[in-house]
Amino acid sequence: MEKERLLTIGLEENEVNYIRNHAECLLVSYDFLPNIKLIESDLYVESAFNPDKYLKVDKVIYHGIFENDYDFITLLALWGGKCLPNPSAMMDLRLRHSGLVRSLKATRFKNLKRGMSIKAENWKVQETTVAKWGNWHCGENKELVESDFLTSEPTLFEPFIEGEAVRIMLIGNEAWQIKLEGDDWKKSLHHQQSGQMPIDGELLDDSRNIAKYFDLEIVGIDYMISSDKNKYLLEVNHIPNITVFPFINNSFIKYAVNWINQ
Repeated sequence: MEKERLLTIGLEENEVNYIRNHAECLLVSYDFLPNIKLIESDLYVESAFNPDKYLKVDKVIYHGIFENDYDFITLLALWGGKCLPNPSAMMDLRLRHSGLVRSLKATRFKNLKRGMSIKAENWKVQETTVAKWGNWHCGENKELVESDFLTSEPTLFEPFIEGEAVRIMLIGNEAWQIKLEGDDWKKSLHHQQSGQMPIDGELLDDSRNIAKYFDLEIVGIDYMISSDKNKYLLEVNHIPNITVFPFINNSFIKYAVNWINQ
């Protein structure tokens, strides 16, 4: 029986090597968006060694945020083959503002009074506010605003919440809560003091509901817990960081291999 061909996109070298050694498949790996095409419902990827040759693909693991990637994931969704994560969910969540709108339909922690500007204008704020624009994730394109703010593109405005920033990370049936830290108002997984903490049952239940809503097996969901213990959804990360914490990286790699070998 001929082995299936797996295409991986955006994985780290150690992850690719583990898959190569433990998965029953032919492997094509790229750390960037390769040339692909869909022909009569079959997916093909350009060979890394022969640019004139395209190889039929049976499964895809996609893990990255790339510039101008929306058409790529749209093609994966149109293909309808086995893809981790679900490409329709990637389409739902890839664009920051529309992804938030969809996420708010699935969470119970939606009571944050937001505003939005869709043109260049001088936006007046009445309290300390966070402005977010663009479609890069990972904490990019956001600013703390305490006076008027000049927008240049569609911009979301959220009240600044004093409190604790956390991420619920889900990989299959496993779950962790990570406290996000930072040297200023921005909190991140990458800060040296960020780390695992006891999991909040309400946030875990909410995160599982969101994952089910989008049909995502791997997801990172960011929340704020205010000083008076109110909880607010901030963002659903369909491509969450899986490299900062070794226990998460190990879980991801093993989950991926099990998914491939199914």
